[in-house]
Amino acid sequence: MISRAASVAIGGWRLGGYGALQAALNFVALPLYVFLPAYYAAAQAVPLSLLGGVLLASRLADAAIDPALGRLADRMLDRGRAPACIAVAGAALLAGFSALMALPALLDYSGHPVVFCAWLLAALLLTYCGFSAASVTHQAWGATLGADETARARVFAWREGLGLLGVLLASAAAQWGGPLGLGLGFAATLCVGLGLLRWAPPPAVRPSAATRLGGLRAAVAPLRHQAFRRLLLVYTVNGVAAAMPATLVLFFIRDRIGAPALSAWFLALYFACAALGAPLWVRAVGPLGAARCWLAGMLATVATFGFAALLRPGDAAGYAWVCAASGLCLGADLVLPPALLSGLIGELGHAGRLEGAYFGLWSLCAKLSLALAAGISLPLLGLLGYVPGQVAAGPLPPLVVAYCLVPSALKAIAALWFWRTWRRPAARAAAAFPT
Repeated sequence: MISRAASVAIGGWRLGGYGALQAALNFVALPLYVFLPAYYAAAQAVPLSLLGGVLLASRLADAAIDPALGRLADRMLDRGRAPACIAVAGAALLAGFSALMALPALLDYSGHPVVFCAWLLAALLLTYCGFSAASVTHQAWGATLGADETARARVFAWREGLGLLGVLLASAAAQWGGPLGLGLGFAATLCVGLGLLRWAPPPAVRPSAATRLGGLRAAVAPLRHQAFRRLLLVYTVNGVAAAMPATLVLFFIRDRIGAPALSAWFLALYFACAALGAPLWVRAVGPLGAARCWLAGMLATVATFGFAALLRPGDAAGYAWVCAASGLCLGADLVLPPALLSGLIGELGHAGRLEGAYFGLWSLCAKLSLALAAGISLPLLGLLGYVPGQVAAGPLPPLVVAYCLVPSALKAIAALWFWRTWRRPAARAAAAFPT
């Protein structure tokens, strides 16, 4: 075990050992959210309405168990069994994901629709449960590392930077290897990530059992604090603003920019710039502070998508600049919010006790952001009269509204609320312990 004070000196190679697991988790997240629906619809002609219902039910169940998984993560950290917990969760994740990739080849939907859907739901639940347990425990582990804002940002920069590598690897595997390539690629990255955990810095020393909260009291303790609720609200609204363009990006590239053949290159540029931007934001934390850096990242994103709204069909070069700039800003969204949360946990006196509870609720809101983004952006396009496949010409077509303007407005609201509620440490401290 190490103390929080000593963790500032953690070497990069050890933080790489901690962050490598995120490459595997992000590797599997891409096909789960992007590849899977199209794969099942094409391979077995599963009706989209039925497929959507099964996916929605499994995702709602997944989100509902996050607080319980957060408490499990705290217990595993208390007992020094976080690596074992992550390994077991990883095995469940690998089994579930392998079943999802193999099911269309093993069972015919048209001949056994009920059995097929039952197996699909079971595989999804196993996959999501393993993914969430590993992810929440991994995040809670990282929250115990880092003695100051810069050190905490550095921990999560390694984690998210290697996670972006996993996204790029998954994109390549999906394009060139199909379901088999995704299955084998995930198995390989998971084995590497679990193997490198042995080099990761151990979690900070946990207090004695007598000082810990337990049961329902521990599960609701984070929500009792106004400072956490405010940060969680900003994180959720900002997450919706970030997820809406991600939901619509392929539509925008095809029907507004008119360059569907360049989609893979645009996405690669975006994620590569996010990976390059993460260490730059960490460097800025020292002189500016994590809160100011995240606020700057949000405002820069608003400006970037304001520029994107001015693009016209055929302006592929301009959109490449949008991808690069928004990717650099994404680095702030990935690194700084969890670093801020880790610091807040310490301010609230819960360091070494409730990291899992906090990140369980954090994970729930991240999933809620994804659901809200899809629930807002797609119906909004339909309401505005968007027809997929038609060039979105004119100065203000539906795609520009839904892809650029609405997310920018939400991001600006999140930035304003964050500035009003977080800019003064004294005010934040007063809000931390409600009377």
